[in-house]
Amino acid sequence: MHPIEVIEFLIVGAIIGTLASISLFLKGKWRKRGWLVTLVVFLAFCTLYVVRPYWIDGQIEKKVELLSTYLVQQYPGEEWTISTVPHREDGYESQSPYSIMVVFENEPEVSYYYWVKNKNNINQHSYSTNNGVDYELEHNENNW
Repeated sequence: MHPIEVIEFLIVGAIIGTLASISLFLKGKWRKRGWLVTLVVFLAFCTLYVVRPYWIDGQIEKKVELLSTYLVQQYPGEEWTISTVPHREDGYESQSPYSIMVVFENEPEVSYYYWVKNKNNINQHSYSTNNGVDYELEHNENNW
């Protein structure tokens, strides 16, 4: 479990615990309303925790489509491979699932990383090379 998930559980647990504690001191219909609010907050968190990975997958699919269109416009006639972070697998929790890696066929030893905000805001934010290859990068869009 990633530390961010632990922090989320602690915060939601504290909120639910506080609501439940306050409900204990209320009387009559206010106590029932307090328990209802506590239950709604708990169910909302459970729903969010179950739905969030699917929502992230949908966002990534949209961003990959936007990036594909962008690459066709920027580099016509070239071939590339697009890959994303497998955010549901263990070991990838610290990586942003929204960073998309592109490897061009004519430059296979370099991986370029793109950040897609919307169709008008697509940025190449970094790159990495295999075996310390250091030469003029053909697809470098930034001057790092």
